[in-house]
Amino acid sequence: MNKCIACGSCAEKCPRKVDDEYNRGLAKRKAIYVQYPQAVPLKYSIDAERCIFFEKGKCKACEKFCPTGAIDFEDKQKELTLQVGSIIFCPGFDTYDPGIHDTYGYHRSPNIVTSLEFERILAASGPYQGHLIRPSDNREPDKIAWIQCVGSRDVHAGSNSYCSSACCTHAIKEALVAKDHSKGSLDTAIFFIDVRTFGKDYERYYNRAKDREGVRFIKSKIANIVEKDGSGNLLIRYTDETGRRAEEDFDLVVLSVGYSVTQNVADLARKIGIGLDTYDFPEGNSFFPVQTSHPGIYVAGCFHSPKDIPSSVIDASAAAATAGALLADARFSLSQVKELPPEIPPEEITGVRPRVGVFVCKCGTNIAGVVDVPAVAQYARSLPFVEHVDENLFSCSQDTQEQITEAIQHHQLNRVVVASCTPQTHEALFQETVRNAGINKYLFEMANIRNQCSWVHADNPELATEKAKDLIRMATQKVALLEPLAEQELEITQAALVIGGGLAGMAAAQNLAEQGYQTYLVERTDRLGGNALKLYTTWKGEDIAKNTRSFIDAVEADERITTFRSAEITKVEGFVGNFTTTIKAAGEEHELAHGVTIIATGGAELTPTDHCYGKDPRVLTSLELDGLLKENDKKLTEIKSCVFIQCVGSRIPERPYCSKVCCTHSVMSALHLKELNPDLSVFILHRDMRTYGLRENLYKEAREQGVVFIRFDNEKDLTVDNINEKLSIRFTDYTLGREAQIEPDLLVLASAIAPRDEEFLAQQFKIPVNEDGFFVEAHVKLRPVDFAVDGVFLCGLAHSPKSIDESIAQAQAAAARAVSLLAQKTIYTSGTIAMVNPLYCSTCGVCVAICPFKAPGFNEKTGLAEINPVLCKGCGLCVASCRSGAIHLNGFDEAQIMSMIR
Repeated sequence: MNKCIACGSCAEKCPRKVDDEYNRGLAKRKAIYVQYPQAVPLKYSIDAERCIFFEKGKCKACEKFCPTGAIDFEDKQKELTLQVGSIIFCPGFDTYDPGIHDTYGYHRSPNIVTSLEFERILAASGPYQGHLIRPSDNREPDKIAWIQCVGSRDVHAGSNSYCSSACCTHAIKEALVAKDHSKGSLDTAIFFIDVRTFGKDYERYYNRAKDREGVRFIKSKIANIVEKDGSGNLLIRYTDETGRRAEEDFDLVVLSVGYSVTQNVADLARKIGIGLDTYDFPEGNSFFPVQTSHPGIYVAGCFHSPKDIPSSVIDASAAAATAGALLADARFSLSQVKELPPEIPPEEITGVRPRVGVFVCKCGTNIAGVVDVPAVAQYARSLPFVEHVDENLFSCSQDTQEQITEAIQHHQLNRVVVASCTPQTHEALFQETVRNAGINKYLFEMANIRNQCSWVHADNPELATEKAKDLIRMATQKVALLEPLAEQELEITQAALVIGGGLAGMAAAQNLAEQGYQTYLVERTDRLGGNALKLYTTWKGEDIAKNTRSFIDAVEADERITTFRSAEITKVEGFVGNFTTTIKAAGEEHELAHGVTIIATGGAELTPTDHCYGKDPRVLTSLELDGLLKENDKKLTEIKSCVFIQCVGSRIPERPYCSKVCCTHSVMSALHLKELNPDLSVFILHRDMRTYGLRENLYKEAREQGVVFIRFDNEKDLTVDNINEKLSIRFTDYTLGREAQIEPDLLVLASAIAPRDEEFLAQQFKIPVNEDGFFVEAHVKLRPVDFAVDGVFLCGLAHSPKSIDESIAQAQAAAARAVSLLAQKTIYTSGTIAMVNPLYCSTCGVCVAICPFKAPGFNEKTGLAEINPVLCKGCGLCVASCRSGAIHLNGFDEAQIMSMIR
């Protein structure tokens, strides 16, 4: 019961239906039902009288589909022995139980919920089917408050003193989603200590919520919540940043609870010899970020440390990479090849009457909450060539995929339409499903009735339903004209190119080499090491210079790594699996053949243009102070006061991102200065202290050592002047609302991390950069180290600002993704490519000029245009631009498009 998160998966999958109403009126009651419907947290219970398992000793559907392991039948336990060469721990996390010290009344009011429970309230598969209502009276709330750091950044017994990293962004996301779900004008307020939106593009998300969406951010630590008699409303009393006492009523309060290690996981880790810290997180090394103290055992996700989804996915790939390096000699020794049924031959498709299957997805309430899915399905049955129609709760779920495969085979379908969400995220999944049934995967079409119907026409269900019918009619018309397409098999060059010789680039190259692949490492300067050569210690206190030297020595000693220093890339040709990159190094030109590329070009410390930098030798950047600390400069012991100014060049209109590492770096530097001179007066002027995760302990230690933290008002001027040979810093104290002045002996500017200008590389590899100049990954959560261009990956500061341990983890993750391609030995090109009809080609050359991927060219013998199928990405630019109509795009022929329009 304690593991139940009320996701509803068990109730949805339970096959035992009866006639009495489900106790929330949302569905027919099954053997599994919500226990205590007015209580929080929601729980599900099993009715033994209705359960098939108890009657016949079989079924167990609920146990199979429970995502948290909350359901466990007694006969399940059995001993299983596995012989493995490595173990990866990624068991997830526990959330803090706010009922331990129930200062907020979590157990007294059903309208006080945790952030995870609020996710279930908003979810289409949750207890309210995605409707924003509060548990006490099923009424839509008008005001919702979020209270941050519940169970985190708290020194009281039962809580954790560290920061849980993801909660601030999570609360902002929930506030914005709640506003989308609300039918009225929802008032949202987030009570915070520091807003820690430090991830890539998170600061923009915060600014959007604050400036455009009307989410209120109130800096105040809430002591308690009072439930108002009879109404179910909740009273919050607080003191705002100006010192003004205030109180507000809210309909619902969400507690942003912290993350911690599951106790049984910690016990297991200790049993097998993994060293744990005081919080039960694995002890580790910044330069080997996913390794534990036990050889061969690696960690990922929130068991490693509190983190968000992108970081967890990166950790997982990094753990796979390090395990893969350890087990490289055994690769494929136990692999099993997936056997697919034979594909229906083209001659049995072309010219044969189409038999179309249509599968309409409800997507919980994402679609069914607006679109009349039964009416749409009934309409689809009336369309030409449609032989079978199904309605699915979630078409992308594993069990539904199996049902679709069975339906295709049972009804002898030869073409399929899935009406659900966007093909951008799910087309590949459904194509795989179709292929598993023996149909060519290109005999498939998607109708996007979520994004294009239910989401954009939520206020007009009738219009959304009619539009969904139109889209399905169009899709069935097109799919009936589709023909099987072939894919070409290509060999992959068994070598990798890593661009950038900093820590991230060296870590990627080292892992690739350890996994057995020839690797070219190209560095633009005359030495390896990058920014690490300028740094003093990591946030854990490790010697960066010493560890960087070890990396350099290992790379130079590895015969599978060929290093080019002072090298310049002049040309890039080819495609995934078969790249050719030309470089100039030491006056010579080299052509490097490689199957994959990893971009690790790094970033740089922004050179400040204000605060007297460059005009007064007492004004330094963080890296320059690190240089003095490395040299043990005596003048650091002679100063009597020092000031750090945070966010210099970050979080401003020109660079609206957080540089992530600066707060921790300044705290570490302040502690180093305090070690040299305990009597030194140190001030850190900040906007929010973002010592996220386990770094929070450094913030606590600095305060205990007497470092003074002052929040300044960034809306007002902060000036640095040299007055009578004295540095003078004038700013407005945010809390006091008054102007203050400090005259330090040393000023350190926490300058932004800026991207390098890599326009040439971006053009050569066809990879995008964002508004800030950092490279853009294919998907922020699902593919955080991939580019949209196949075979090219990224890591380190080229992706976004990050610490050393995070850069190395991302480098190892990029190596893992690269190896996933190299290990295949061969790949297949897409069938959706452009083709030239030579009878119509006028050799005008427009297609050659317009293609961004250099796929068209002229045949040397005929002089006519032709398309390289490997380079073609199916974008259609050449088709639209061809004046003579000689080019067509497979899967998007004129007849197919016109049938949809008609």
